[in-house]
Amino acid sequence: MRILGIDPGIGICGFGLIEATGRAGAKALDYGVVTTIVDAPLPSRLKELYESLSQVLEETKPEVVAVEKLFFSKNITTGIAVAEARGIILLAAEQKGLPVYEYTPNEIKKSLTGYGAATKTQIQEMVRVHLELDKKPKPDDAADALAVAITCSFLYKLGQDKGHRFSNTRRK
Repeated sequence: MRILGIDPGIGICGFGLIEATGRAGAKALDYGVVTTIVDAPLPSRLKELYESLSQVLEETKPEVVAVEKLFFSKNITTGIAVAEARGIILLAAEQKGLPVYEYTPNEIKKSLTGYGAATKTQIQEMVRVHLELDKKPKPDDAADALAVAITCSFLYKLGQDKGHRFSNTRRK
C-alpha cells in the first residue's frame, strides 16, 4: 500500500511516501518539503500550499494519506496557522477521494519507539532503520512525515487505523 505521510506546516510542510509491504516492511519512495513564501499574505500562502500539495498527490499517487494531528502549540498564532494548513491538506486529500488517517505526536512516537516521549533524534533514527536508509532523512519535516506514514502502516496492519471519510450529503 502506498501511504503519503504529511507533517503539516504553513511555512514548511513535510511529505513522505512509503510503500508498505509484508507484515512490517516498508520502503521510502519519495520525500521532501513544500514551502511557502514567508512574507506573502496568508491567503496566498494557503493557495500555494494547496497547489503544491495537489501536485504532490497527483505525482505520488498514494492510496491513503496520513496526517499528524495538531496536538498542542505553545504559540497560539503558530497553532492557528498550522491548523489552517491542516485544513488545506485535508481538503486536497478529500478532493482526490483518498482516505485520511490522523495521528497525534504521542501515537507516532509510541508506534516507532515504544515510548511516547521519544526525542526527534530517536524518531529520525527509527525512521532510518525501519526504511533501511543509509542516513537520517532530511530535512526534519520530511523525516517527520515519513514517521507519520510508518505509523499509519503499523496501525493499519493491526486494524487500529483511525481513517475517516467525509460525505457531502446532508442528513435529514
